[in-house]
Amino acid sequence: MPSADLPLADCLTYRPELPLPDGFDDFWSATLAEAPHDGTPDKPRFKEVDCGLTQVRTYDVSIPGYGGRPVRGWLRMPAGATEPLGCVVEFLGYGRGRGLAHEQLTWACAGYAHLVMDTRGQGWSAAGGVTADTDPGASGTVPGFLTRGVESPETYYYRRVFTDAVRCVEAMREHPEVDPARVVVTGVSQGGGIALAVAGLVDGLAGVMPDVPFLCNIPRAARIAGVPPYTEIAAYLQLHRDRTASVFRTLSYFDAAHHATRATAPALFSIAMMDEICPPSTCFTAYHRYAGPKDVRVYEFNGHEGGTEHHRAEQLAWVRSLFAGLPTGQAALS
Repeated sequence: MPSADLPLADCLTYRPELPLPDGFDDFWSATLAEAPHDGTPDKPRFKEVDCGLTQVRTYDVSIPGYGGRPVRGWLRMPAGATEPLGCVVEFLGYGRGRGLAHEQLTWACAGYAHLVMDTRGQGWSAAGGVTADTDPGASGTVPGFLTRGVESPETYYYRRVFTDAVRCVEAMREHPEVDPARVVVTGVSQGGGIALAVAGLVDGLAGVMPDVPFLCNIPRAARIAGVPPYTEIAAYLQLHRDRTASVFRTLSYFDAAHHATRATAPALFSIAMMDEICPPSTCFTAYHRYAGPKDVRVYEFNGHEGGTEHHRAEQLAWVRSLFAGLPTGQAALS
């Protein structure tokens, strides 16, 4: 589909005003400092599973996320590794779950640890999920997740998801087979927005790879995107006409374009110019505001699928070069 958004030349110079909400940093510092709701901190659990693969080890993962509640995932590692591994932590697109144990083998086959985080409450589209979201939303929530708990930043759904993601990165940094100095976060669409949030919330990442990122410049996206999921916000405000200001205030704490201003790790973005789901001007908002070293691959004639495996080849080369220039953070495994 031809793009209904700004042309590339305009996107390259697009610098919209996007005011940071009051207390943004304090809100996130307090959120990440909260103790588990039940008062009993747990530890990440990694249970090896036999899924028929011989060159990749696969682990069923449970990590204490927001409130200490378990977040599931898969950890895949190359068999026979003798040194601490670089690690790619991946967050998933809207509606996707972690899928099956034998899927998504590229990063492990390239020699890295690869953690795929299940997104709480999701897993109804291309891959199933197993992580529940036990925090109920208010009545009247539009089907989906963008308006769940949108009455305040404290109750909003993505407060829980972003915290889950931070905890997953922390767990991998503490894993005995992972080099904590070589941890990269990535994701497509929703996963790209989560990766940007983590980049702003976690110091010392080795790199960030957001692809066609969701949750960027949310006020614009909610007004121009003609297909879901951003249309959930518009549908909610069609009914709740008096809540526009309060809804966008809540969403501002979760806008990946704000988190990008706090990020310092090197980043490789991808943006698709015919993307109807995540309009390119919103993705460029986050790219232009990203505070660390950055580069972008633009796919001028692609929609939300972006660069697919062509871009994965770019990522593989980028990560290899990135890790080659970093000192290791641990001694070799015994």
